Amino acid sequence: MQIFEGSAVAIVTPMNQDGSVNFDQLNELVAWHLTEGTDAIVACGTTGEAATLTTKEQGQVIEAVVKKVNGQVPVIAGAGSNNTAHAIELASQAEQAGVDGLLVVTPYYNKTSAAGLILHYQAIAHAVKLPIILYSVASRTGMNITPAQVKELAQIENIVGIKEASGNLSQVAEIAALVPDFVIYSGNDDQVVPVMALGGKGVISTAANVVPKAMHDLTAAMLNGDWATARTLQLDLLPLIHALFKEVNPIPVKEAVALLGKLEANYRLPLTQPTAETIEELHNELLSYGLEV
Repeated sequence: MQIFEGSAVAIVTPMNQDGSVNFDQLNELVAWHLTEGTDAIVACGTTGEAATLTTKEQGQVIEAVVKKVNGQVPVIAGAGSNNTAHAIELASQAEQAGVDGLLVVTPYYNKTSAAGLILHYQAIAHAVKLPIILYSVASRTGMNITPAQVKELAQIENIVGIKEASGNLSQVAEIAALVPDFVIYSGNDDQVVPVMALGGKGVISTAANVVPKAMHDLTAAMLNGDWATARTLQLDLLPLIHALFKEVNPIPVKEAVALLGKLEANYRLPLTQPTAETIEELHNELLSYGLEV
């Protein structure tokens, strides 16, 4: 089962100055992505500042995205937690909202054992009928999903893919070899071409918040076997991608979307405004890439 192929944006969550969610700007962002060719939308992921949203707010954001998309592309909801019961609550809430799939990160902070990781995902998968994409990003969570664990989890019917953000291409290759039918998505914007060259079906992207058409075109080129075009797009994007991760995500990308005039760069603590140096670099790289700021 494949939820989507191509470029899925891990969409930012616009906020007002008081920290409340700005649903008008969220709707405008979703509409823009639909016109720019984004292939799927991930709501309430890391880039969407889900860690600072309440469970109720996450439900409201997901419902708003589902309503605005209106079936035009798949909507995937972030539903990860270091508390399995809370992850099930988030997953069930998203299922009721009508999403097409779930993105479920490994437990973080308290983490777990190898056996606990399997049981965590089993419990979530058995609580819902939706297809689930695993999310492996040890740089944030302190927990890697090993290829052997992916193989074991792939035996669960509704665990269908993985967002692989380890940065380890050898690990991606091993997953592809061990579980040939398992869907792999790049979790790193600078590794889309190599991950898709190993059989990946696309990317769950931070950069797509700023360059949705370019990310769509990059993944489409790879899916169509036009590796030369994809390689050019990937390398042309590198300076901008580096600027988008100059500070902890999603601080720079939200500022970049604001520089494009599509939202106000408001954050909830502990996230805060980027430095003047970061803003200048973002401004310069957006201009260099040919965007209007």
